[in-house]
Amino acid sequence: MTPERASRIEGWATPGGTAAYAKRGAPPAVSEHYRMLDSCRASSVGSGTYLGSDDDATDAQYHAALTQALERGLNVIDTAINYRSQRSERVVGGVLAALIASGRIRRDEVVVATKGGFIPFDGSAPREPTRYLVETYVKPGIIDPSEIVAGCHCLAPRYLADQLDRSRANLGLDTIDVYLLHNPEMQLETLSRDAFLARIRSAFAALEEAVAGGKIRRYGTATWNGYRQPLGAPDRLSLAELVQAARDVAGDTHHFQVLQLPYNLAMTEAFTLPNQEVDGTMGSLLAAAERHGLYVMASASVYQGQLTRQVPEVLQQLLPGLVTSAQRAIQFVRSTPGIGTALVGMKSIAHVEENAQVRTVPSVPWAEFQRLFTPA
Repeated sequence: MTPERASRIEGWATPGGTAAYAKRGAPPAVSEHYRMLDSCRASSVGSGTYLGSDDDATDAQYHAALTQALERGLNVIDTAINYRSQRSERVVGGVLAALIASGRIRRDEVVVATKGGFIPFDGSAPREPTRYLVETYVKPGIIDPSEIVAGCHCLAPRYLADQLDRSRANLGLDTIDVYLLHNPEMQLETLSRDAFLARIRSAFAALEEAVAGGKIRRYGTATWNGYRQPLGAPDRLSLAELVQAARDVAGDTHHFQVLQLPYNLAMTEAFTLPNQEVDGTMGSLLAAAERHGLYVMASASVYQGQLTRQVPEVLQQLLPGLVTSAQRAIQFVRSTPGIGTALVGMKSIAHVEENAQVRTVPSVPWAEFQRLFTPA
């Protein structure tokens, strides 16, 4: 593992800091570009760091793109300890350290989210992954083999504490704004629902301790399938059950406050699929999140580049004011009621400039937006 930075940057995103950030920029963003995460202003478009090779060239691309994004009004950065074998977190840390040291941004202006759950490699994939897992995590007593699911996933409190400290070192931050359990639905591959919820409560208890210790500000879940599955699917996540788990641990003052899941023109389940309990009836994930006061970040907003090509003509008509397919795909996501931030992976300055233009355009009004779901 890369040696821990000599000193971590103190602080976290604050209402005052993010409000000051929102006033900067040329041309200025429309006011609704910044959405309320608690009392902080989080940009409606954020930078993702998932894709790319584990190499120095990709590190350099991300460094340039993240720097540009922060200077173009995109103050949300999403990463994970397993992304590119911890390299993505380390690049984010390098960008923040450089910009803060130069006075171009302040720590309290930026919302940083990361994730834990998958067992990460360190810099690159080892020749013997099983030996690496045993030497790094099992022999030191960080993980008991019985806690591992699918050979790569763990939510044990001791393991999460280790991962959180590694992420803080990688990022060079004392406090992480949002810490997400990464694809917790994987645990349902081997656990009963009751056993799964018991593990969730234990994980949430560990994260509440991290909040109390100043290591994170809030926590949540980042999923791929869990919130998009129909009723009856064995790996469907019930938001009501997870919120209740947080209340079981910490009462109504719990810090389970953020969700992340895929949402885009090709994956609309968060908005269209009634698979969540909402006040005694079934509604969408976004409706349930609003009911519980949770902030939603959409991953895969351009479907890992697949939606950057030509979009249907009807979308060109209903998503006006923008030029490229990528911009229209992002506009669709950020205009959906209940979506806070549309995350987009960007490794080039050109893509940052293209995508950041969306911040200058208002969201599509509901009367127009709903036409996208109305049969012709």
